[in-house]
Amino acid sequence: MTTRSTRLLAEHGALARGAFAVATLVSLAVLFAPASDVPSAPPGVDKVVHVLLFAVLAASGRWAGVRRGVLAVLLVGYAAVSELLQSLPVLNRSTSVADLVADVAGVVLGLLVWDVAARYRAARPT
Repeated sequence: MTTRSTRLLAEHGALARGAFAVATLVSLAVLFAPASDVPSAPPGVDKVVHVLLFAVLAASGRWAGVRRGVLAVLLVGYAAVSELLQSLPVLNRSTSVADLVADVAGVVLGLLVWDVAARYRAARPT
């Protein structure tokens, strides 16, 4: 017999889609905030934020039922476009290849975490 929490993670229902939607909205707020709204932090913290943000997008996207390959392509494209758009004068931010690399690392991390969790769930006796 499966537990309620196991079923919640296994099903691609409204909760999963909602989590992915919230993660997407948070990413929009973080990635497209004007430079004046971005708090200062020690060097490297922004890269950690990029990795975690895209890891959450990848894992929540898989939970919502988006296929792995499709999600990877969409998120890497989103990362590239977001970096290009950050160079717009209205945002007063800059494009960063290091941020793009952190975004892609986050996508890979999120997909790997989801795959490991899925294998663990599949191997557990019901």
